[in-house]
Amino acid sequence: MGNPSLTLNGRSIEFEPGQTILEVARANGVTIPTLCHLKGCHPTGACRVCLVEVAGARSLVASCSTPADNGMNIQTNSERVLKTRKLTVELLMASGKHNCITCERSGDCTLQDLAYAHGVDEIRFPVTPQPHATEDANPFIIRDFTRCILCGRCVQACQDVQVNRAISFGYRGPKAKIIAGPDVRYDQSDCVFCGQCVQECPVGALVEKKGKFLGRVKDVQKVRTTCPYCGVGCQLNLHVKDGKIVKVTGVEDGAPNKGRLCVKGRFGYDFIYSDERLKTPLIKENGEFREASWDEALDLVANKFKEIIAKHGPDAVAGVSCARSINEDSYQMQKLFRAVFKTNNIDHCART
Repeated sequence: MGNPSLTLNGRSIEFEPGQTILEVARANGVTIPTLCHLKGCHPTGACRVCLVEVAGARSLVASCSTPADNGMNIQTNSERVLKTRKLTVELLMASGKHNCITCERSGDCTLQDLAYAHGVDEIRFPVTPQPHATEDANPFIIRDFTRCILCGRCVQACQDVQVNRAISFGYRGPKAKIIAGPDVRYDQSDCVFCGQCVQECPVGALVEKKGKFLGRVKDVQKVRTTCPYCGVGCQLNLHVKDGKIVKVTGVEDGAPNKGRLCVKGRFGYDFIYSDERLKTPLIKENGEFREASWDEALDLVANKFKEIIAKHGPDAVAGVSCARSINEDSYQMQKLFRAVFKTNNIDHCART
């Protein structure tokens, strides 16, 4: 027997048992918008943006959490679906302050895209005031509750993706909010500042503090690279404007991290522009350092190693490779000592 099949927008499609309607649609090139859905996490069906019409069902169903069933007849863009989706977007936009003029996520905001796609040029509902003040006490993340739509993606990112379990839903009704611990600031909670919540936020409720007003999506160029902080090899997207990094995000489909980063990988890029950073080799003579060229410095080090090995043997030298080095650098380091210096005195420092 073949796979079960359903009808999607008038087209007969086979699917794998266990797939949701959303997964079947995306696998067949049909776009269904989502806000709360986070790939790899258990669907919540909270935002109701992904509603579709299934023949015979009493109401519209959330495609992200509804299993596909054999013989289903599904419409993803019927008049009823589009009308309900537009209403949902209007209600979300009335749930706080969603002024795009100075928002960091303008041009990269899912709610903004949905409002444009559905022609929401005015909000027919009174804007709900937010009783929670913006939090910017920590050095990394700004939490603007006036822009939060309570989609829960940040909670899933924290609890299911990074498994830090620092944030969750708190309170009910109009006082509902995303809380850290027993509703304290991020820096007073178990948050490790991996920033995964920021990366997964679909609106401007969570933004990188260091990158604020330095460049929005239309202003920056993304440059993919490998994180230099350890040997794992996490893939980064550097957001660069005028030759300077304004923020860092994880590459969503890049192995091995799949979008996940630690606090160093996401926020530890300031040192590149530090005035205290050495920009040229220094050689110490008569108790004082002087600037030197790379050729002079490398020749000096090479000659010193040769003198020590010639006089005392290869075991008189040893190397320590920093654990923050990438695997390729550590490999070259051990190769240098074992193959060239002829010694096994090579180790690594685990301090980061």
